[in-house]
Amino acid sequence: MYREIILKKGKDSSLLRRHPWVFSGAIATDYSSFLDGECVRVVSHSGKYLGTGHFQHGSIAVRILTFEEESLDQGFWDKRVQRMVLLRTTLGLFEHRGICRLCHGEGDELPGLIMDYYNGAVVMQCHSVGMLNHLAEITHALKTSLGERFIALYHKSSDTLPKRQEIQDGYLYGECTVPHVAYEDGIQYAIDWETGQKTGFFIDQRDNRSLLGKMSRGKTVLNAFCYSGGFSLQALNNQAKLVYSLDSSPKAIALTERNLELNEFRDRHVSVVADAMEFLKELPESFDIIVLDPPAFAKHLDKKHKAVQGYKRLNAHALRQIKPGGILFTFSCSQVIDKDLFQHTIVAASIESGRKVRILHQLHQPADHPIGAFHPEGEYLKGLVLYVE
Repeated sequence: MYREIILKKGKDSSLLRRHPWVFSGAIATDYSSFLDGECVRVVSHSGKYLGTGHFQHGSIAVRILTFEEESLDQGFWDKRVQRMVLLRTTLGLFEHRGICRLCHGEGDELPGLIMDYYNGAVVMQCHSVGMLNHLAEITHALKTSLGERFIALYHKSSDTLPKRQEIQDGYLYGECTVPHVAYEDGIQYAIDWETGQKTGFFIDQRDNRSLLGKMSRGKTVLNAFCYSGGFSLQALNNQAKLVYSLDSSPKAIALTERNLELNEFRDRHVSVVADAMEFLKELPESFDIIVLDPPAFAKHLDKKHKAVQGYKRLNAHALRQIKPGGILFTFSCSQVIDKDLFQHTIVAASIESGRKVRILHQLHQPADHPIGAFHPEGEYLKGLVLYVE
């Protein structure tokens, strides 16, 4: 039987709306003896059952896995993983040796768990200690639900959990030689989850890369913060005239060039190692399309103002330099910057640059990064496509 977390009076309203987080300030129980990762039952001040989840010392003290009175046994994990696989199968994302996000935390009702799928290989990241206690059950559920589409499971959580946890990254099932080739829109990518960022690839830009490809024929394109070159490869695959891939990391440029070689895109491409903010001030030529996909400028609320100023400066530089009639793809993955604030910031940048802009598309994460209807915080990726006069 799991130990109980009792909430303070009047602090159960969010759970009654099925929001999956319990904040430490809402708890009446003395939880000093509770262990990180422990399964707990959460009850209201009057003793009403509210949910079962993982406890962890911190601001988010409990992540709810189920609002039903049920045990977190193998059957629970089998059902949850089966539902994930069914959704991605419906979306057609396992076809053609594909790439997809297999589990998106709260969006798949498993807060603290991220799993990405690369042509048979699954890369798992735990963002809560509790998930470490269920690695065997998750592995079994993946074997059952994916069958022959499952060749390996790599666990990579050493950088995503508190340093007080001793975690060894490595294979939980099967093995794969990296870089491992997988396909997106017919384009080959060499994925290295062992040494690459996060799980090895930024899957959340798939639909936005495809949209850029449709606009790229005969255009000159600058892909800033390119990482492994996803936007660049889409542009080249759709007959862009010239593509610049820019990143401050030589390692990222090496990843891009490896993917260019893999797809035999040897021409019409220039690699640049430079700071994007400085490079945009004096471009070597004026571009028809510019892509700005920076890493999160703010991960915490106390960095919010600084992040807004950074987005404003970056976009103002790009807007000053882009050709008349050009297209700007601009993004933020900072959770503390919501859609409205991001759009206001881009409007401010256009005013500062003296350019007139029109919004053509409002972009976000794709369907394999579902947003829980009761967890709006799951919508983290914001993007705009601007027509610049």
